[in-house]
Order: sequence, then structure tokens, then C-alpha cells
Amino acid sequence: MTQQSADAPRSPTPEEEYVEVETAAGRVRGCRRPTAAGGRYPRSVAFLGIPFAEAPVGELRFAAPVPKAPWQGVRDALAFGPTAQRGDPGITLIPEPSIPGDSTLNVNVFTPDPEAAGLPVLVWIHGGGYISGSPASPWYDGRAFNRDGVVTVSLSYRVGFDGFGWIEDAPSNRAVRDWLLALEWVQQNIAAFGGDPDRVTIAGQSAGGGAVLTLLGMPAAQHLFHSAYALSGVLADVSAERSEALGRAVAEAGSVAPTRAGLSSLSELRVLELQKNATALDPGRMSSIIDDGLPLGPVVDGDLLPRPTRDSLRAGVGADKPLVLGTTDDEFTMVLAEAGEKLRWVPRGLLLRKLGLTGTARKEYLAANADVAAKGKARLGGRLVTDRLFRTAVVQIAAARREAAGDIADAAPTWVYRFSWPSGRFGFAEHCLDVPFFFDCLDGPAMVPLAGPNPPQALADAVHAAAVAFVVDGDPGWPPTDERGIARVYDTTVHDMPDAYASVRALL
Repeated sequence: MTQQSADAPRSPTPEEEYVEVETAAGRVRGCRRPTAAGGRYPRSVAFLGIPFAEAPVGELRFAAPVPKAPWQGVRDALAFGPTAQRGDPGITLIPEPSIPGDSTLNVNVFTPDPEAAGLPVLVWIHGGGYISGSPASPWYDGRAFNRDGVVTVSLSYRVGFDGFGWIEDAPSNRAVRDWLLALEWVQQNIAAFGGDPDRVTIAGQSAGGGAVLTLLGMPAAQHLFHSAYALSGVLADVSAERSEALGRAVAEAGSVAPTRAGLSSLSELRVLELQKNATALDPGRMSSIIDDGLPLGPVVDGDLLPRPTRDSLRAGVGADKPLVLGTTDDEFTMVLAEAGEKLRWVPRGLLLRKLGLTGTARKEYLAANADVAAKGKARLGGRLVTDRLFRTAVVQIAAARREAAGDIADAAPTWVYRFSWPSGRFGFAEHCLDVPFFFDCLDGPAMVPLAGPNPPQALADAVHAAAVAFVVDGDPGWPPTDERGIARVYDTTVHDMPDAYASVRALL
């Protein structure tokens, strides 16, 4: 993608109107368009693909991000910028397109009114297991949040080995540094788009939710946001030793030294191929991922991440920031659902043992999940994987925050939710199902394969309204969690439930 400066704009359609904003690096041109129906703001402005850093290529490949140099004239921000995700990522549940080009470190800003002042800000970090994902998804359009008076930003970051892989002489956690620089950009520039830098909520789903929790527990990030919303957050907290072992294995497989020079001699596509081979999710690696987490992701490097995130939260890092977190009930059940016929011949005890559940805990877990077990081994195994990778973390993080709050005068509340509505496509609440409800975009593309026909708009109204309330007022509208474990449950009805995550207790 070529550098844009002082470009002549394309002619707008009758429904469009160009709007210009001055950022710290230069002027950008966005496009006014309708918001979602109803609400305070019937129109908003989208600014797409604004670079916050120089392209991470050439001498900057495998380097810490460098702030974008100023440009002359007006830069078009009318189309999504290049994405770090390359080519076809394979089966995905969210439409997240890959866009070619070098300037992959960019942000998209959706604002109700650039001339407003002090509007709350939502910054969205996409998921994708830390190895894929794109901020250019139509589901991440801030149209509905704009309608409700919230400036929305989606950011890009380096994924996979380029973002997280260990290299002997390269800075660690390069993607984490991308998050930090993007949030610095928001602090420096969001007022020009009508937003308030003192009212920034970070939010994300899956690896993006893990990013939110990582940032919440990171001392170096505390000045960059004021509240956090984590959907299905997957913490990586990769050990330095495990990260180095993977980095050396990738370099060895590529027949190069594990250095910037060595790995830079390989093409981007070759590194991606080596990464896929080293991290392929086969049956032999499944138990390792359940026990040890994802192999690529934020690394406990003693620098940006001085200790695992749960330990930092327990020590009080981020305790002054309100947090909402939760999961869908069956994040990974569909991974095993397709194997349902084969699992008929696998003894239940063997299946549970392979998934890390043995002894007394197995008996307690089966008793607490009898309703799921009655639906078959695929559903039971899927729920167990979901619980070990996602749902136990909710309980542990909420407990860590409560423990820290006892010693901190200005400790902020934690709210917990469960998304339990059964998809009309799968019959259970699978991974990613809550995202279009959060963004109130049930009329968007690729909805039927995830949610089935006619997903309930009333449920989207409830989920989205809670998110708006949290971003605007710091309270999603249900009681904060406490020792009773109360949580909001989004199902065919919306209600509050004490001890809502009781079914994972045997795993704690």
C-alpha cells in the first residue's frame, strides 16, 4: 500500500459527506454515514485505516512499533487499512477479512460527532487466538455505539510469530507494544474526534478479551484507559522458557539463526508457514493447550509483564478500574460436536481423563454438570474444555480482584455475566456468539452460520445497552459480583443468578 498524502478525494455519493479532522501526525478525511436506527445520533463519521505506527517492514520488522511520522496535506481515511492477518485464515466464526499491504498498524475511528466534546470512548481489540483476526470486520463497525453517543475505535496489531514470537535480539511482546502505542494514539488524538481521553474503556473478545485482561494487569498500561470489558478472555501468560523454545524451534525449522537477521531473511509467508507447523492444533497438542495455554501470546518477560496476570490482579494492579467479564456457556463445544459419532465409542472416563479430569474432581464435576452430561459425550467434553480454558478464569479473576480490593481504598467493582442463549444454528452458546449482540449488529453479514435465523433483537438490545451503560456511566446495570458469585445471565430471559459459575467449582 502506498503512502497517501494530499490525495484528491474520490467523489462522494449523494448519501456521503466528507469530514476532515486534524490529528497529531496530520489531517485525515473520513466519511459521514447513517448510524443504526434510533438513538441520539442518526449519523456518524467513520475514519478508517489511520496509521498509528510506521509499517513494520524492512528495518522495523520484528522491532518495537515506531510512531507514525507526520504527513503533509490530507490523508484519506475512507477504506480499511492493511491487516496483519494474511490470506485465508481458515474457518472463522466472525467475518474478519485480510487486506494486503505493509502499513498494518492502524486504527479505525467511528465517531458520533467530531465536533462534540467529552464523549465516552470504547476501544475494541479483536480476537483470533493471537495468531489471526482483523479489525476490518463489519461486525466491529461502531455504528450502534455511535448512535448511543460512544466514540468507537478498533485497532490492529501484529499477530502470530511476528507479534509474539521469541527472537534472540528482538524486543519481547511486540504485539503488546502495538496495543500500548495504539492506546497512546487514542490518548493523544481522540479529543479531535469528539472523545474524552479520560473516559476510555478497552474491550475485546477471545484473544482480544485476553488482551484486555493482560493490559488491566500491566503496570505500564494503567494510564491509558479507565475501565475494561472482557468477553471470553483467553489469557496466554506464556512463560519465557516456553516462548524461547518455540522461537528456537521455528528458527531451526527454517534453517536460520534465531535472530532478527536470520528470521528477516525468511519471507513473511515462510514464517507464517513455520508458525502454523509449530502450533498446529492436533490431538497430541490439545492436552498441552488445555494445561499450559496457547503457545503464542503475551509472554511473562519480566519487563512489560513482570508476572502472570492473575498474580498482578491479586496484587492490586488495575484494581481502581471497573471490570466486566464473562463467557458464553459452550465456547469450544462445537470443536467436539463434529466428533460426536466417534465419541460414542470412547468410554466417558477415558474422554474426561484425556481432557485432564480425574479422581474426586471428576465425580464432583459430573454431579455439577449432570444436565450437560445427559446431552452426550461431545457436549460434556466441549463444556469441560470450555470450563478449563475460559470459565474457570472468570471465577479466578473475580476472586483475585476481591482479594486485592480488601487492601485498596479506591478499588472498583467487578461485574460478571454468562451468555447462555442457545444459538439457532448449534443449539448452544458457542464461541463468538455474543459479539454481534454486544455490537447490536444482528442485521450484519454472516449471522446465520453463527446464530441461526432470526436471533432475538430483544437480547441484543439488552446486551448492547449494558455495554453502553458501562462505557458511559461505569455500571452495566446489575449487581457487582461478590462472594455469592452473582452474575447477569443472558438467555431466553435476562436475569441475575447467584453462584452462576458453580458448575466449574470442581476444577478450581
